Amino acid sequence: MPNNREVYMDKVTIVLQDAPYGNEKVWNALRLSEALLSVGMSVRIFLYGDSVISAKKGQATPTGFYNIADMMEGLIKRGAEIRACLTCAKARGVKQEDFIEGAVIGKTLDLAHWIKEGGQVMVF
Repeated sequence: MPNNREVYMDKVTIVLQDAPYGNEKVWNALRLSEALLSVGMSVRIFLYGDSVISAKKGQATPTGFYNIADMMEGLIKRGAEIRACLTCAKARGVKQEDFIEGAVIGKTLDLAHWIKEGGQVMVF
């Protein structure tokens, strides 16, 4: 049976703060999330600020360009949890029905619980 440290280290909480396009922070965080899931880690992603737009459905990106919402849908299908800051979503006019399936609007308290549960926290 694994000790508590091993259990905690299998969890990663990733906090995103930037818009999905314009730089590669969100893209790189999602690529890392894919890799972490591949090695058996639990991944939870919390969206703050402009990153709440990342989970918006209906993104139309140019051919050959990565689509952040599609990447997030793939992560959710593989077991990742994605939550978006309620205050940040409201400020941007984004509602629950605007999100891809599986991404939910949450609160900073949700993030606090994830951090309390242990594991590593990464901020992009």
